[in-house]
Amino acid sequence: MTLELNIFHLYKKHIHPEEEEGPEKVCMIDTLVEEHYDQRMQKDLVESFGDLDEGLLEPSYLLTTLSPWRRREEILPLFNEEETQRAVKEEPPKLILKPLPTELKYAYLEEDKKCPVVISSALTIHQEDCLLEVLRRCKKAIGWQISDLKGISPLVYTHHIYMEDEAKPIRQPQRSPWVSPTQVVPKKSGITVVQNDKGEDVSTCLATGWRVYIDYRKFNSMTRKDHFPLPFIDQVLERVFGHPFHNFLDGYSGYFQIEIDVEDQEKTTFTCPFGTYAYRRMPFNLCNAPATFQRCMLSIFSDMVEHIMEEKCHFMVHQRIVLGHIISKQGIEVDKAKVKLIVKLPSPKNAKGLRQFLGHAGFYRRFINDFSKLARPLCELLVKDAKFIYDDRCQRSFEELKLFLTTVPIVRAPNWQLPFEVMCDVSDFAIGAVLGKREDGKPYVVYYASKTLNEAQRNYTTTEKELLAVVFALDKFRAYLVGSFIVVFTYHSALKYLLTKQDAKARLIRWILLLQEFNL
Repeated sequence: MTLELNIFHLYKKHIHPEEEEGPEKVCMIDTLVEEHYDQRMQKDLVESFGDLDEGLLEPSYLLTTLSPWRRREEILPLFNEEETQRAVKEEPPKLILKPLPTELKYAYLEEDKKCPVVISSALTIHQEDCLLEVLRRCKKAIGWQISDLKGISPLVYTHHIYMEDEAKPIRQPQRSPWVSPTQVVPKKSGITVVQNDKGEDVSTCLATGWRVYIDYRKFNSMTRKDHFPLPFIDQVLERVFGHPFHNFLDGYSGYFQIEIDVEDQEKTTFTCPFGTYAYRRMPFNLCNAPATFQRCMLSIFSDMVEHIMEEKCHFMVHQRIVLGHIISKQGIEVDKAKVKLIVKLPSPKNAKGLRQFLGHAGFYRRFINDFSKLARPLCELLVKDAKFIYDDRCQRSFEELKLFLTTVPIVRAPNWQLPFEVMCDVSDFAIGAVLGKREDGKPYVVYYASKTLNEAQRNYTTTEKELLAVVFALDKFRAYLVGSFIVVFTYHSALKYLLTKQDAKARLIRWILLLQEFNL
């Protein structure tokens, strides 16, 4: 008896007898396989799938074994010929274009002004042609409408939701193991100044529509937190500073491009008047969504990090607004449009308006020397149980802050080959510090920092206050200073002798020990 065995893969399409060419063959061991399949083969199959799942728990590790061209062309097939030819047949969307500043202009990847992109108006004809050639070749990576959203392959990354050991379902099992409520809130624009019924200028945030979101607060409290490090704004700004040209890309509904693991989709269930639904893709408001998105981006762009960074995609521009700051070859400066709006704000009438102003002004405090000293009269009104008495001293502080915002300098990212210079000063109620460098004999500012002294620190002696200022500055700028040579400037020359003193106060000795971490 001769048995003919066909070797096949489980993941390939099963071939049925009627689809085969030639005479039909019957395998004599089919009966035995059917009898023992549920008992043996199914168990082995489950174990195999378990091993496969264990191997796919760390997709970023798998990605590191792939060469860059395989990662972008095979796992994320954005540019294969078949899909590109299919996209050419589709009718490009018609968009309503907004006016652009003089340094930017629209260019089109299709004829009849279709598929617009924003480029720099300062490019030469040759530079513009080369740029558009690259963009046309990679047109599948740019989205103009929601149907262009292809998403990120689950082979690259999926969002997992790990619950705490003592976590219990939020609702009764007969309704749904997990369910969160739906909320509808006004969708507000940025802060603006309007006139009230009395003709007074007041600051407000106008509602431009409605936003539907899922209230995952109770669910997030039972979720195990993913402590993946997210980049700081200052680090992002300094990495993109100093280049003659910049390309800025904005993810199209970025969160919703990442799929949720199948086993965790049920946990995102939410209820609404139309029924109960669950997300298949990662929504906002999940506590670990930012960490998942950041890890996914680093996995995809691991070979392009720090080399690259519709309306939010700008190509080959000399300067651009990044995270509320203007980035150019000259340095980092404040967004003049935001500052202009802050300057127009009227004097605050209550604590809420004061907090709003200090929040906007404090966003640019790295550009303002002695910010805490200038804002001290205003901050005193926000102390617990303090009466809101807005006097002339508060008004002067309010006007000074607005004046400093309009005259702030352009700060620069540090040149790591040169030593840092830290300048410290202290008054009776505040500490000020400046981080800078000196290039070709000319100093330039990297960062301003300040702090208000609490009631106990105001009672320190002059020597203690001066040393506290040095400790505060080195701790504030620690990310810059560790491993670098530092020159500290202070008005209290007795501090250099204090560093070698053996019988100082316990507080001073603790501070001196902290300073030994740095190369002073």
